[in-house]
Amino acid sequence: MPNVILREIVRQHAEMAAFLWTVYDHHLLNPDENPDMDEERLERLVERLDAHLDGLRVAGDAGREIAEALYAEYPEPGEMFVLRMLIDGAPKRIAELDLAKVRAYLSQNSRS
Repeated sequence: MPNVILREIVRQHAEMAAFLWTVYDHHLLNPDENPDMDEERLERLVERLDAHLDGLRVAGDAGREIAEALYAEYPEPGEMFVLRMLIDGAPKRIAELDLAKVRAYLSQNSRS
């Protein structure tokens, strides 16, 4: 039986992954701005981000297509990040990222 893709749910995965990446990266660059973001909350944020990215990966080609459409609609760094994480060979977990390289790529390639 073929997998059924619920496009609205997959779009929500893409939107939330882009948002959570933005929150995560902003916190790492500005840790004193949100004193409530302790280690436990940051860990939960990363778990949620990884889960949303997994949801997009499970959707396969449809997940990539939806992420591409979202980036076309909102050409922001978070949406570009999601696209990059869906490329074959990309790290599967946020903990595996080289954040300096990610930030450099996003600043060079995002249309915002």
